Amino acid sequence: MKDLSELWTYRALTTNFARRELKGRYRGSAAGWLWSLANPAATLLIFTLVFSTIFQRVPPVAGNGRLESYTIYLFIGLVCWNFFNGIVTSSMGALIGAGPLLKKIRFPAFAPVIGNAMSALVQTGIEFGILVVVLAFAQNLSWAVLVVPVVFALLALFSIGLGLMVSVANVRYRDVGYLVGVAMQFLFYATAIIYPPEDIPVETASGIPARWIMGLNPLGRFVEAARDALWYGVLPSLTLMLALTAIAVLTFLIGWAVFQRSALDIAEDL
Repeated sequence: MKDLSELWTYRALTTNFARRELKGRYRGSAAGWLWSLANPAATLLIFTLVFSTIFQRVPPVAGNGRLESYTIYLFIGLVCWNFFNGIVTSSMGALIGAGPLLKKIRFPAFAPVIGNAMSALVQTGIEFGILVVVLAFAQNLSWAVLVVPVVFALLALFSIGLGLMVSVANVRYRDVGYLVGVAMQFLFYATAIIYPPEDIPVETASGIPARWIMGLNPLGRFVEAARDALWYGVLPSLTLMLALTAIAVLTFLIGWAVFQRSALDIAEDL
């Protein structure tokens, strides 16, 4: 495994890729960055309409003992999901898009992937800021919110690790991008985002331990930690935070090792 100090050595290059992504994302659009909120807002509206209005779903009572807004409860999960999904899926496009440049100039192939993750962090920062304002207005904001940046930092490491792996696999086998898209759709519904984890049955009618199996989903644990702090207003347990740290660091290191092992051949495959 190459020295991780390369991340620091080429930080300026990585930042430039992030700026390039941010500047080009809505270039020529009259609404500009307002479009960055359009998709999350539309998703939030649709799920709220379907599950809260039509199916009359009510979330667990929030930490202040009064709030029962399905929209806010869902928004917390969607912010986590959008961050994760944005890093993993767009990392493949970031590496492919940097192909022509990699063939002309020699630079670390991880730079566009990490830069893409940094641009996703800006989008998440906007969504998180709106969420904090909404929670404050609903009088359901506690000091536990201070741990949320740590949760998102760990989620970033986890997402980048997966992004590094799928991006290099997609260079070799272009079908990977389509498979990841399908897997993401399944993972979204397999994660307690639009429903509380308590809604998952302990066992199915055939005796399958559904709740235990769903509990193995690492992304669900990140959403759980975020909701502990933002919805319930309590600090995530030390056990949960240690588990998230181990998962995030291990996934990132594996992703880094896989990516760097294939880095020398990436320019040729692109």
